[in-house]
Amino acid sequence: MESHMLLTWMLLCTTLLRQSATQNPPPEGVLNCCEGDVLFLLDSSGSVSAYEHSRMLTFLSELLRPFSLGEDQVRVGLLQVGTQPRLEFGFGTHSIQSSLQEALGNTKPLRGDTNTVEALKMAKEWVLRPGTADGARPGLPRVLVWLTDGVKPGDVIGPMVELQEEGVAVLVVSTGHGNYQVLRQVVTPPAESHLYFVDIDDMSIITEDLRDAIIAIIRAERINIRDVSTNSATLQWRPVLSGLAGYYEIRFGPLPTGTGGGGGGGGTGTSPSTGGSDFQRLTQSADSSTARLTGLKPDTTYTATLTPKFNEQAFNKLSVTFKTKPEVLSPAVVTVSESGQTSVRVSWGPPQPETVASYYVEYSALPRGKLHAVTVGRTQNSTLLTNLQPDTTYLVTVSARHTSGTEKAMSVKVCTEEVTPALADLQLTTVGSDSVQVDWKSSVGGLRGYWLTWEAQQSSVTGQRSSFYLPPDSLSTRLTHLPPATRVCVSPIYRTARGEGLCCTAQFHSDALSYGFQS
Repeated sequence: MESHMLLTWMLLCTTLLRQSATQNPPPEGVLNCCEGDVLFLLDSSGSVSAYEHSRMLTFLSELLRPFSLGEDQVRVGLLQVGTQPRLEFGFGTHSIQSSLQEALGNTKPLRGDTNTVEALKMAKEWVLRPGTADGARPGLPRVLVWLTDGVKPGDVIGPMVELQEEGVAVLVVSTGHGNYQVLRQVVTPPAESHLYFVDIDDMSIITEDLRDAIIAIIRAERINIRDVSTNSATLQWRPVLSGLAGYYEIRFGPLPTGTGGGGGGGGTGTSPSTGGSDFQRLTQSADSSTARLTGLKPDTTYTATLTPKFNEQAFNKLSVTFKTKPEVLSPAVVTVSESGQTSVRVSWGPPQPETVASYYVEYSALPRGKLHAVTVGRTQNSTLLTNLQPDTTYLVTVSARHTSGTEKAMSVKVCTEEVTPALADLQLTTVGSDSVQVDWKSSVGGLRGYWLTWEAQQSSVTGQRSSFYLPPDSLSTRLTHLPPATRVCVSPIYRTARGEGLCCTAQFHSDALSYGFQS
């Protein structure tokens, strides 16, 4: 009778415990704090009853529910211990909580012997080895959590030590109270937070402690600086407070050259973290992951410290050092465009209307031309220089007068285009049935020659053409053996370009098939 009442009382307590867990489940996927691979080694041999196995799975469900899962988050694997250990699912199997929770609920015990040594061999050579298929990720924390009843654990000290030597953190939860010395030897120090003895029905009381121990190992405390300019930078970090009711405190200032004291509550003051230098303080919400640091000085080394603030959990301070870019005073670059025979556009940068009072542009023809100057407003970054001499090299100097009193200048050589007049006149005079006398006029000097081209116009001989150069003192030539209809073009050649030419067509009444020219 007493044993019947005791069994009824145990079932009632079990029911109440399960109802309590169901009514107040931890929030799913709110801990966006961590990045690592956690393998659970679950004893499901014959020494573990179906009830105990079920309680262990319920414990794992509650333990893992708050973690954010995924490739850049936490990944979980489950390896069961029996006569033939079995990997229920690897690290790449579940990337969302609903999938993981369903898999835990469907896991069945293996029974048989407690072959923990073979399971550890699988973990070491496959599951926890970086780079293997469905294995751990290189460069990230790896954790092995062993859930056992403590009965006949086997010769596990050697394999566990090998795992720790390879960088795997080992934690143990035992629902029995035997083999304390063995279990203490296999956990990664400190044993006070990595080794737990608990009754099977009281496992929930260690859920938060074990979760915190895992978080301490795989917490992705990362901080970096990006988008650095002369006077600002962006601080970026892993949002370890995501989903929590906390905030981030950010302090930044020039890198100290000595030590300083005191502290400030806000705004600008003297901070121990910046060694007596002026610092600024910002606060960001728990869901934030970036902050823009402004008011910085150019070409200066800064240190920034991020402190996550949350009453119920301590977080490490994260610091980063960076250097702002040197100040680039305008003009840093001068370019030329829209170059013509008597004008050219000069542009400069970067635009700095907030620091420049005005620009002063000077230009003169080389080597000893008259100096000209023009003043340009601070909002402009280009000007058109006019009334220049054709085919001439100029030296142009752009000076910026900054409001700070600083002046900076940059010079560039520019060239105007050469005047290339068109051919003045072109006349064709037919000579016989297949020749033509070509005469032209040119009214300017500086010619480098002429370019003459003739081309057949009739479809029967389309594609027949010829081009050749004539010296600058030539004003005529004779073409012979031309097709019946021939288009003749003559263009003047100058130093930098070819001038616009003239074209005429010569008509013959001839069936000649051989063509050429004679000058």
